[in-house]
Amino acid sequence: MTNTHTGHHHLVAQPHTDAEGPIADAEVRAAQMRSEDRPLGPSGPRADWRSPFFIGLTGAAGVAVTYAAVRALMSVSSMLLLISAALFIALGLEPAVSWLVRRRAPRWAAVTVVLIALFALVVGAIAAVITPLLQQARQFVDRAPQYVQSIQNHSSWIGSLNDRFGLQQRVTDAVHGSGGSAVGEVVKAGSTVVGGIADIFILAVLTVYFLISVPRIRATAYRLAPNSRRPRVILIGDQICAKVGAYLLGNVVISVITGLATFVWLVAFGIPYPVLLSIFVALLDLVPFGSTVAGFIVAAVALTVSFPLALATVAFYVVLRVIEDYLLVPKIVGRAVDVPAVTTVVAVLIGGGLLGIVGALVAIPVAAAIQLIVREVLFPRLDEL
Repeated sequence: MTNTHTGHHHLVAQPHTDAEGPIADAEVRAAQMRSEDRPLGPSGPRADWRSPFFIGLTGAAGVAVTYAAVRALMSVSSMLLLISAALFIALGLEPAVSWLVRRRAPRWAAVTVVLIALFALVVGAIAAVITPLLQQARQFVDRAPQYVQSIQNHSSWIGSLNDRFGLQQRVTDAVHGSGGSAVGEVVKAGSTVVGGIADIFILAVLTVYFLISVPRIRATAYRLAPNSRRPRVILIGDQICAKVGAYLLGNVVISVITGLATFVWLVAFGIPYPVLLSIFVALLDLVPFGSTVAGFIVAAVALTVSFPLALATVAFYVVLRVIEDYLLVPKIVGRAVDVPAVTTVVAVLIGGGLLGIVGALVAIPVAAAIQLIVREVLFPRLDEL
C-alpha cells in the first residue's frame, strides 16, 4: 500500500510503500523534522574531520595532487626553463630601460632603444667576425687530416699523449658507441639545430614581452603579498631585481674582457683560430668557471704549435682566472651581488646539477636573493625568539 507520511515527496519515486524498510522509518523521522522555518530540516551534526578516515583521505588527496603537479611541471620543464631564462634576461636589461625612463623617456621608447641597441650590438659583432670565423673554420677542416696524422706520429708530443692515454681510440669508441646510421645521425643533428633555433626565437620573443611588461609584472607580484607586509616586500623584491640586473650586465662585460684578452694572446703567439677561440672563450665565460674549461681547450689547440706554448697558455689562463676572480668580479659584480666565494661555488654546483648551463648562470643571483632574504627576514625573526 502507499505510504502517506509527509516525509515522502509527492513527485519523487512514487509509489512510496512500507516495503522500503529502514528508509520508511527514516522518512517518518524526516517528516517530524520539517517545520515552516526549516522545510528541509535542521543541519545535521558536523563531520569529524579528525577521524582516521578523513585524515587518510586528506593525506591521499595531498599526495595525488602533489604527484599530478610534479608530473605537470616535468612535462613543461623545457618551457619553464625558457620562461625563466627570458625573465632573467629581461631583469638584466631592465636597469638600462629604467635609466632612460628616469630621464623622461616613455617606457615604450626606452624599451625600443635598448632592444635596438642590443640587436645592433649582436648583429655588428656577428658581421665583424663572420668572415674570419668562416675562414678559420674552413682552415680547421682543411687541416684536420694533418692533426690526425700528428696524433698517429709517435715522435710528436700529441702522438706521445695519444700513446699514453689512447685519445684517438677513446674518440673513435665514443663515435661508434653513439649508434645509429649516418642518415639517422644527420636527422638527429638537424632536428637539434632546428629545435635550438626555435628555442632562441621563443626566448627572444618572451624577453621582449617581459621587458615591456616589467612594471605590470612587478605590481602583480607585489599584490600577492598581504597589505601589511607589502612595503617590506617591495623593498626586498626591488633589491633582488637590481642584483639580477647588475650581475647579468657585469657578467657580460667580464666575458667580453676575457674574450679580448684571449684574442690578444692568440694573435701575439700565432696560435691558430684566434677569432673562433676568442668567441668560444667569451661564451663559456658567461657560465661561472667556464673560462677555465675553455682555457684547457685553447691550450690543446696551442699544443699543435708547440708544447712550451701550450704550457704557457695554461699559465695565462690561470693568471686570467685569478685576475677575473679577485679583480674584475669584485669590482664589476661583487659590490652589487655581494655573495661570498664559498656560497658562489656551492650555488654554481647545485644550479648546474639541477638545470645545467642555465642553472649555473642564474645560480649566483639566486644565491644573492636567498642570502638577502635570510639576512633581512630570517635572522631578525630568530634574534627575537
